[in-house]
Amino acid sequence: MADILIIGGGIIGVTLAHELVRRGEDVTLLEKRFIGSGSTFRCGTGIRQQFNDEANVQLMKRSVELWKKYSEEYGFSFQQTGYLFLLYDDDEVTEFKKNIAIQNKFGVPTRLITPEEAKEIVPLLDISEVVAASWNPTDGKADPFHSTAAFALHAKEMGAKFYERTEVKDIIIKNGEIKGVKTNRGVFKTGIVVNATNAWAKLINAMAEVPVRIPIEPYKHQAVITQPIKAGSINPMVISFKYGHAYLTQTAHGGVVGGVGYEEGPIYDLNPSYAFLKEVSYYFTKIIPALGELLILRTWAGYYAKTPDSNAAIGRINEIDEFYIAAGFSGHGFMMAPAVAEMMADLIIKGRTALPAWWFDPYRFERGEFRTTAIQMG
Repeated sequence: MADILIIGGGIIGVTLAHELVRRGEDVTLLEKRFIGSGSTFRCGTGIRQQFNDEANVQLMKRSVELWKKYSEEYGFSFQQTGYLFLLYDDDEVTEFKKNIAIQNKFGVPTRLITPEEAKEIVPLLDISEVVAASWNPTDGKADPFHSTAAFALHAKEMGAKFYERTEVKDIIIKNGEIKGVKTNRGVFKTGIVVNATNAWAKLINAMAEVPVRIPIEPYKHQAVITQPIKAGSINPMVISFKYGHAYLTQTAHGGVVGGVGYEEGPIYDLNPSYAFLKEVSYYFTKIIPALGELLILRTWAGYYAKTPDSNAAIGRINEIDEFYIAAGFSGHGFMMAPAVAEMMADLIIKGRTALPAWWFDPYRFERGEFRTTAIQMG
C-alpha cells in the first residue's frame, strides 16, 4: 500500500517524491521506462526567472533558490551564468521593459543593457542588428542527468520507493475514490495519485476518466550539440526570438547546445529531421557567425507538453478524491521542478500553498480563462 503514488519519473515526479518523503510521507513512484527518460534528459538545461507574468516570476524565483540550495547540498552542477535575451526592435524593447518591471517587483535583478554590454558578456555575438538586451545574471543552467539522479538518490535514501520499467495500464476508481493503479507488474494499492507524466498526461487522465477538459498535447522539439569550443565562450543562455526563437549555450564539456522553435505535432515521434537541422544551422549562425565553422555532433528530439497558454496544469481534480495533476509544462518543467514539488506537496498535505497555484488551475481551460501566454523559445 502506497499512501501517495506518483506516475511519471521525470524531474517533476522525482522532485515531488523527494519533497514528499522529506516531509515524512510514504511515497511510491512509477516510471514506464527509466528515470528521466521522457522529456527531462532531452531538455536544454536552462533555468530562468525571466517570465512575463507575476505567477511564473514568483514560482521561478523560488525555484532558483531551491536549485541553488540542493546543488550545494547534493553536489550537482547548477551555474548562475545568466540569460541574455537579444532584442532587435523598439517593439521588443517595449515588451521586455514591461517584463523587467514585473521581474524587478519580485526581486529578480533583470536589467536592460546595450548591445555593447551584451557583447562584453558573449564576445562572439553579432550585435549589428541588436538594439538592446534583457540580462539577468541570476538565471542559469543545470545538468539534467546529474540533478535528476541526485534528487532520485536522496529520495530513495529517505525511503521513497521507485519502480522503473513499470507501465501504468489502468487506474482503479470506485465511487469516486482511488483504490489502486494497475501496471504490468501488478496492482499498486493507493488512495492518492499524482499524474506527473507531462506529454503522456492525457493518457493517464483518460484511464482515470477525468471529467474536466485539460488540453495537453505532445509537440516534438529538437536540439543539437556541436563539437567543443574554448570553455567560457558562451556562458549564459542566449535567446533570439527574431532568429527562429533560438536558444543556445555552452556545456561544461565545451559543446554548444540548443535549439530553435521548429515544432511538429501533436505527435508521439522522436525521429530527428533534416528540416530542423537546416533551420538551427541558419539561425545559430545569424546570432553567432563563428558557429558556422563547427560540426554538429548529435541531434535529438523531446516533447514540449503544451497547453493552449503554455502554462502547466497543476492542482487537484475535484471529481476524483485525491487525484492530482502536474503536467503540461510546455518546455518549462525542468526549470520549475523544485518549486512545483514544494507547491504540490503543500496542496497534497495541507490543501493550500503560499506559491501561486491558482495561476495553474487545471479547470481554467474548461472555463475559457486562459492565462497570459508564457514566454517560450526553442
